[in-house]
Amino acid sequence: MAEIIGREEVRKRIENGATVLEALPAQYFEDKHLPGAHCFPLDDVDRLAGTLLTDKDADIIVYCSDSTCPNSGIAADRLVELGYTNVHKYEDGKKDWVEAGLPTESGPRA
Repeated sequence: MAEIIGREEVRKRIENGATVLEALPAQYFEDKHLPGAHCFPLDDVDRLAGTLLTDKDADIIVYCSDSTCPNSGIAADRLVELGYTNVHKYEDGKKDWVEAGLPTESGPRA
């Protein structure tokens, strides 16, 4: 099971190069996402994991909209099932990040 982490830990891990995954459909991702995040919709977890996440021991953070959204937990747990060893869930998600006034990005990830 993925470890739940809070905003400050997420910020530190982003600064240290963690891979950040937003487990929401593309239209929500493109509107606003955490810095450096990748769009990682639930329907594509298995396919994207194989191409995007080549290091099974990499520091990975999965988030979605907020604590009422189950997507981040489902995606994070699936990554653990697939053998990823360092998966974290930002349970409070994008809503918490935005409410704290932290920077976001918009548009598709190049």
